[in-house]
Amino acid sequence: MLNIKLSFKIIIFGFIFTFFSSFGQSFFIGLFNSSIRSDLNISHGQFGTIYATATLLSSFALIWIGKKIDDFKLIYFSFFVIFLLFFSSIFFSFINNVSLLIVGIFLLRFSGQGLMSHTATTSISRYFNLNRGKALSVTWLGLSSAEFILPITMVFFLSIYSWRSIWLSIGLLVLLFLPIVSLFTIKNITLSSREKGHFDSKKTNIKSWTRHEILRDPKFYLISLVMLALPAINTGVFVYQSYILESKFWGEFVIAKSFMFYAILSVTTLFISGPIIDKYSSKKILPLMNIPTLLAMLILFYFDNPISSYFILGLMGISNGLANVLGSSTWAEIYGVKFLGSIKALTTAMMVFATAFGTAVFGLIIDFGYSIEVIALISSIYLIIANVLIVIFKRLIKPILIK
Repeated sequence: MLNIKLSFKIIIFGFIFTFFSSFGQSFFIGLFNSSIRSDLNISHGQFGTIYATATLLSSFALIWIGKKIDDFKLIYFSFFVIFLLFFSSIFFSFINNVSLLIVGIFLLRFSGQGLMSHTATTSISRYFNLNRGKALSVTWLGLSSAEFILPITMVFFLSIYSWRSIWLSIGLLVLLFLPIVSLFTIKNITLSSREKGHFDSKKTNIKSWTRHEILRDPKFYLISLVMLALPAINTGVFVYQSYILESKFWGEFVIAKSFMFYAILSVTTLFISGPIIDKYSSKKILPLMNIPTLLAMLILFYFDNPISSYFILGLMGISNGLANVLGSSTWAEIYGVKFLGSIKALTTAMMVFATAFGTAVFGLIIDFGYSIEVIALISSIYLIIANVLIVIFKRLIKPILIK
């Protein structure tokens, strides 16, 4: 019988950890872009290069550290991640030169975007079988809630407090709140803790692939081509939101307000997509994931009216809602759960690498004098190519069943 109490606690844990992962996410760090550049006297391109370098380094670290979730009890691994995010937030408040900025962004991206989300989604994907999609949907509501609440809140706080004071407060909040949450929710969870119920044999008799095996599997790269588009493009838009505001002559709060539409539609999509994925499978929904973002990039290319910002962020939110569930459920569905921590460490690192790549490319294009419309066009072309390939080779994407 399904242990409802334990399942509920694990979902709470995942929800809160994805919420707190926002402190290392691009949409949040991008809110401090102007303040940091002003204090350190650096350009858009310099910030983008620094951000990309630090993010790239964090992706490499994640490949090694992230797989350790397979080896340690979840509570111990979680405490390590919590302390690292606390230290990263405090450290970030003291940066006063470019070198420290690189280290600070590396720590935030590694601990926040990387390890916090990795810990939450790996735990949920491993524990749940029949209800994996639904559980991931609720878990990712944590990040969606942060995307709804934090942008406009931080813009307000930045008008009152210094960005350094804000980061000090974040560090204290992490240290005081997260250990209590972890003890309450996952203290007794082990690697063998699994959802119990009447399972479909096709979902339980899946061959569990090792990380070395998936690296030799062509479908891994086909799925990754689709998966990596969204983090690269979203990060570019979030980090350079101030440049978009300047280019389009929009008001200071337009994109911050638009994040509410991003969050609302992301949440709505999460609620809808979880049950649908559980019913039809991830591979059938995967080709639909990036279509809303493609429409968003076309709107960014063609329209300058401030209202278009709400459509752009809203459509990106739909893709984000799909991606949050598919980004975890697909790997578990295709490659099994025994070595999921190791696989997710790699795929999360690749996602982080994609955000670094997107940031660097956006920054270079901007510094070379090209418009945001050129960036939108390049993004659209990539999305079209990735989607065409996934549709053509969709039949390759299936798990190997153990008889």
